[in-house]
Amino acid sequence: MPGRLDARSGGSIYNRCMVDGLRAVGRQVMAIEVPGDFPAAPPPAAAALDTALAGIPDGTTTVVDGLIFGAVPDVAARHATRLRLIALVHLPLAANPGLAPVMADTFRESETRALASAAHVVITGHATRALLDGYGVAASRLALVEPGTTRPSTARLAAARAWRGERAHTPGAVRVLSVGTINPGKGHARLLRALVATGVTDWHLTCAGSLTHRPDTVTALRALVHDLGCESQLELAGDLPEAALADAYASADVFALATERETYGMAVADALAWELPVVSTRTGAIPSLVGDTAGIVTPVGDNEALTTALRRVLGDSDLRRLLAAGAARAAERLPSWQDQVATFARLLDSFA
Repeated sequence: MPGRLDARSGGSIYNRCMVDGLRAVGRQVMAIEVPGDFPAAPPPAAAALDTALAGIPDGTTTVVDGLIFGAVPDVAARHATRLRLIALVHLPLAANPGLAPVMADTFRESETRALASAAHVVITGHATRALLDGYGVAASRLALVEPGTTRPSTARLAAARAWRGERAHTPGAVRVLSVGTINPGKGHARLLRALVATGVTDWHLTCAGSLTHRPDTVTALRALVHDLGCESQLELAGDLPEAALADAYASADVFALATERETYGMAVADALAWELPVVSTRTGAIPSLVGDTAGIVTPVGDNEALTTALRRVLGDSDLRRLLAAGAARAAERLPSWQDQVATFARLLDSFA
């Protein structure tokens, strides 16, 4: 996997939960953290991966995160004859929002070559199937294992529910939470503009997610905040430890994510687990997760629809309560990580 297993990105959380879960059910798992700037994969990073793979015994089932796999087709081809290589594709490299067309074409060519060396390809969201059209991955080599969700304890959830109930009847800003790395594809600037455009003034937005992955996006967002004059209404909290992130979900009134592209929508699933009303966009599994009763899902890039949805939810505590009840029902349908680890384990057995 790229970088540290304890990183807070969605892909790293998925990887960590699978590693920990497989070990918990008695599987022997070796987790290898490969340093380097992936998917750019300069020569030292590719060499580090080559060395890591060379140390794995012949015949071993070896799952490689797609952020690495798609960037190093030559390394993948070199080891494909002696290892059972499984590519774990969260999102095809070329599908990342904000890429220049030339870079997207380069990544598409590289990942197509790399995936030809994979015995199987595991994807983490239904949306990835369509995104992999044209990559030469036959349906017989493709398998789906969506993320799981960790639900808060009954006591913690009851306390959060009671806290929101009290806040609904007292003056104060509606607390909006958005979770995701600050990068061009997560739509933080679009969300902020939409919040200001609602005309509702009594709100506060907390953005939880890495501020170091795309510093240019963070700088632009801070400039926008200054231009809009809403510095006191925004907190860029950065990557939050697990306990602090749970506190953020527990103390929020609404979850909002104006993302341009998801293959699943782990943060939305987590928000539903905390029984939060959701305002988000129609991408990945978000429409099916939220449904018609747990929130409002708007078309990607539709500023007017996003603004209207936020205005409705911010300005109506009864609607928030109704959507929260819908979120509680939606949460009951969410698979647990234990469920998804069991699915992943069965797949690995079938690949052997």
